[in-house]
Amino acid sequence: MTISSTTHPEMTDVQAQLPPLRLSLTQVGVTNVEKVIRLHSEGTDHLFWARFECVVELGPNQKGAHMSRFEEVVNEAIGQVVLGESPFRAETLAEHIAQLVRERQGARRAEVTVEARFPEHKPAPISGIETQELYTLHGCAVSTEAGTRRLIGVSAQGMTACPCAQELVAAGARARLGEDGYEADEIDRILAAVPVATHNQRGLGTLHIGLPEAASELKLDARLLLEIVEQSMSSEIYELMKRSDEAHVVEKAHRRPRFVEDCVREMVRGVVERLPELPDEAFISARQENLETIHQHNVIAERFGTLGEIRRELRSGEFSEQHSSRRAWLDATA
Repeated sequence: MTISSTTHPEMTDVQAQLPPLRLSLTQVGVTNVEKVIRLHSEGTDHLFWARFECVVELGPNQKGAHMSRFEEVVNEAIGQVVLGESPFRAETLAEHIAQLVRERQGARRAEVTVEARFPEHKPAPISGIETQELYTLHGCAVSTEAGTRRLIGVSAQGMTACPCAQELVAAGARARLGEDGYEADEIDRILAAVPVATHNQRGLGTLHIGLPEAASELKLDARLLLEIVEQSMSSEIYELMKRSDEAHVVEKAHRRPRFVEDCVREMVRGVVERLPELPDEAFISARQENLETIHQHNVIAERFGTLGEIRRELRSGEFSEQHSSRRAWLDATA
């Protein structure tokens, strides 16, 4: 039987054709790629839900990227990097995918972000009852011909208590106690002994740290970063608590009232003080979002820059006009 040459026509690589407008695009790729990653460690299988975004910079002479190659690369990298690796490092996976994506797409620049949700078991503060908490681990990497830079990050929830409203409530209590005949020193002792009411927020803190190539051998512990984020807020929160735990959390939060701005500054303080080995060229991004309870809006605060910029500002106490952005730092490969 003779098969017509039109039965299997030669495929045309449409993506490689010239675009109608020869203009480069900052990023093209896929987002919301979801995978379940199985990691075998210490005789136990651990499951991580992960979401990926993979993008490349598209040149002015290419009509489009090969979208199917992104999915192929993600699957291949999960097999090569994650299986058998303990602990799971999202930034290592992001780095490997970024390098493969840039190679397969023939791109000048590739960027990959990974978000992985994972459980941690910890005891409630008073009862000691074990509770499972879910956290988010972030990884990001940019690959160019000059090299690859990557970020590791974590997100955690906590509780904040508003200092402003607490001062207003305390002022009212002070006035009423004075009218009832209490002396000033007695009022001070009462307010010191009884936590003063205020409104609360559930906060979401996110911390990213990037290591330059010269410090790539340093291994950042995600659990330490989570501890820094949680301690930056008025109190940690727990999914499962007894009454004694609830009382402890509420009182702790009201004795450590913090604005959204305070949380960011405390995150930065935690990195500077607890990770002194990080070089000035390292990058830090601290972001806090608080879900308001007496307003319909939320509030946010953020600080980013190199550790050198931050350390110089802390030493001088003067405003630093240079806050290096995430994109600028990731692109500044050696």
